[in-house]
Amino acid sequence: MPSFRTFRVEEILLSRRGLQRVRLHDGSRAYVLTQLTGDVAVGDEVIANTTAVELGLGTGGWHVVHWNLSRRELHEPGPGHIMKVRYTSLQVDAGSAEEHLPHDEGATTQLPHLGGTPVLVGSLHSQLGVALAVLRTVRPGWRVSYVMTDGAALPMALSDLVADLDGRGWLAGTITAGHAFGGDLEAVSVPSALQLAVEEQRADLVVVAMGPGVVGTGRALGTTAIETAAVASAASQLGARPIMIARASGADARERHRGISHHTRTSLALVPTPVDVALPPELADEAASLAPHRAHVIDPGDVGAVLAAADLRVTTMGRGPEDDPMFFRSVAAATLLAARSTTEDGTLCPE
Repeated sequence: MPSFRTFRVEEILLSRRGLQRVRLHDGSRAYVLTQLTGDVAVGDEVIANTTAVELGLGTGGWHVVHWNLSRRELHEPGPGHIMKVRYTSLQVDAGSAEEHLPHDEGATTQLPHLGGTPVLVGSLHSQLGVALAVLRTVRPGWRVSYVMTDGAALPMALSDLVADLDGRGWLAGTITAGHAFGGDLEAVSVPSALQLAVEEQRADLVVVAMGPGVVGTGRALGTTAIETAAVASAASQLGARPIMIARASGADARERHRGISHHTRTSLALVPTPVDVALPPELADEAASLAPHRAHVIDPGDVGAVLAAADLRVTTMGRGPEDDPMFFRSVAAATLLAARSTTEDGTLCPE
């Protein structure tokens, strides 16, 4: 059952589109999803959901403001009629890009074809930052769309990483799929988001990954990272070029995540047709075990230096590239494979 408490807002720590971060009267912190509850001001009394903090979950110690008691009502007309976070008290008319586009004439008889556009499929949010930093060293002119799934955090506004990348001009657009919300475009499903990225945002590369956070258990199928199987399968069926980013680690204390993580292995086992996976040389001995999928061994060089040159700090489980180089090199290898999937003039390279 959830836990709720009443607090008074003492200080506004940050405000940006869709998000406020505040300090509460007892010294604790909370974030406000303004698209759902409206904004707050210093002195307002608010009700906050404290469940995750009390359970010690990975929210960084932040409560979530559920309602501002200084407000008796809130009415913010939405752009359409597609609800997200459906059938909860916080359901929101986020709308969707699809409802404003022309109907598909052949929707029941044929799928769109995405022309071989490379799609990087990631299982962790941090992989997005590494991929974009590396891509800019080899394809600085490429347009990149980020599709955020609903496998972890639902509001895109929570991502400091996306806010940073967007502020740098590294993203051509963002799309929130499923129940995730707050992107430049809203999509009803991930396959539709892929189509929107290519056809509406004119992406040269699409990166698909969940928002901040990931759910995992001791069971192979009991993780939201398993969504990468469906993403890769859909991208393949739509005529894109899915490239699975291998989650790998040389520093994780959990045996199931050492070397190529079971998240990647289990997901690949669920993909019915061969897709591409890139590995750094230190994982070359594991390449054969990924068959029938196509493993490519690529040396991405010093990824830490790339991130440092870009002045971009990315961590995974609190570890940076100096602590767990295998994780970062695996992301970089996949990115370089994607960059090589088309020539400079956009012509497809052979499979």
